[in-house]
Amino acid sequence: MFNELKSYGRFLLPLYLLMGITVLGTVGYQLICGYGLVDAFYMTIITIATVGFEEVHPLDMWGKIFTALLVMISFGIFAYSISAVTRFVFDGEFNQLYKNRKVNATIQKLNDHVIICGYGRNGRQAAQVLKKHKKRFVVIEKSEELTNRMQHQYSDLVMNADATLDEVLLKAGILRAKALVTTLPIDADNLFIVLTARNLNPNLTIISRASEDNSDTKLKIAGANNVIMPDKVGGAHMASLVIKPDVVEFIDHIVGQEGDAVNMEEITFENIPERLRHKTLKDLEIRNKSGANIIGFKTAAGEYIINPDADTRIIPSAKIFVLGTPEQIQKLKELLT
Repeated sequence: MFNELKSYGRFLLPLYLLMGITVLGTVGYQLICGYGLVDAFYMTIITIATVGFEEVHPLDMWGKIFTALLVMISFGIFAYSISAVTRFVFDGEFNQLYKNRKVNATIQKLNDHVIICGYGRNGRQAAQVLKKHKKRFVVIEKSEELTNRMQHQYSDLVMNADATLDEVLLKAGILRAKALVTTLPIDADNLFIVLTARNLNPNLTIISRASEDNSDTKLKIAGANNVIMPDKVGGAHMASLVIKPDVVEFIDHIVGQEGDAVNMEEITFENIPERLRHKTLKDLEIRNKSGANIIGFKTAAGEYIINPDADTRIIPSAKIFVLGTPEQIQKLKELLT
């Protein structure tokens, strides 16, 4: 916000100076030389522009002194104004302001999008997965060097700003967002973002990165739904690849790391038509109607059940996990609408 106002100021200041010297000259010629409004304005313009036209009326001594002073003052202002406006346009500030306005206008139209705070290794990977699944997202990155290099499907939704500021999160549409992912390298910054985001949007799903062992608990207390520690996850993942490589690669393939051939989706109680609520999994007939398979169930108490029984009843706060091809998942969504 501050940089944007500063850029506007550098563009508007020369215009204000030109308007000021024009008003000064017009009033001066009226008071000192007794010119009418039109003649005074015309005399001011030809004096400022130094075009060399003759005076409207012969000038007396005070008129000549005022004209000489006006020429000296206006010459410096005119030269500065031309230089400032030219630099504003050719240095790219004008394009940047236009881009920022376009970003803000686009974000205002978003709903249920994801906000990614930080575009380091973790933030970049999160953006790639979201892009692969065609999820709208806004990236907030403080480093101008990184934002200038960023290229993705929604490249117009990149904010070069500090994600720890409330006004930046509000500009990113946090009140209408579905989730926030904060991947900053400093745990204290992530903690501050989590606290701010949870306060601004209590229904937001917040996922945070943590580096220190004792930071995950603090981040969850602050309001994070999930805390990921990349070093631990990476080490555990590599160890699993040694013990059971094919199983791990298969799971990676399912969760979207290796393409879009298979999708895993979750179906909440609220997404199920009222006629099927409080029914059993067998009553849904998901396999028969769409071809997708129910592979998991989350109870209202938060307990996960693998391969749930067909007689498992669908109750409030429960979730169903379904596995299938993109076509099967799409057909399932159509059946549930």
